[in-house]
Amino acid sequence: MDFNQQIRQRLFDIEQAMRSLSIWQPQPPARDAFDSPEPFCIDTMQPEQWLQWVLLPRMHALLDKRAPLPRRFAITPYFEEAMPQATQLLRLLQQLDDTLNTDPDSQAQIIQYD
Repeated sequence: MDFNQQIRQRLFDIEQAMRSLSIWQPQPPARDAFDSPEPFCIDTMQPEQWLQWVLLPRMHALLDKRAPLPRRFAITPYFEEAMPQATQLLRLLQQLDDTLNTDPDSQAQIIQYD
């Protein structure tokens, strides 16, 4: 499985976990909720809404276009605070973080020193 396939599988796994937790929503939030300048649209969406309606579609779009994927990626800390009871989802989000923070050419973990 190549790197992009690994990422896409992680996204599908996250969607499945959201469905099994009954937090997958049939309708998107109001249009203006997407206009938030805040990270994770924290002022206009619930965490699971942002995940479903912003992150997952954007990541799939990047993969479809074979565009560069984000680096230094870390969404798990936000969800650990926002949804601490969703342990299955948190585990999958951490896997996404870990995979995106891996060099796709060498499969070595990228270590960032700030």
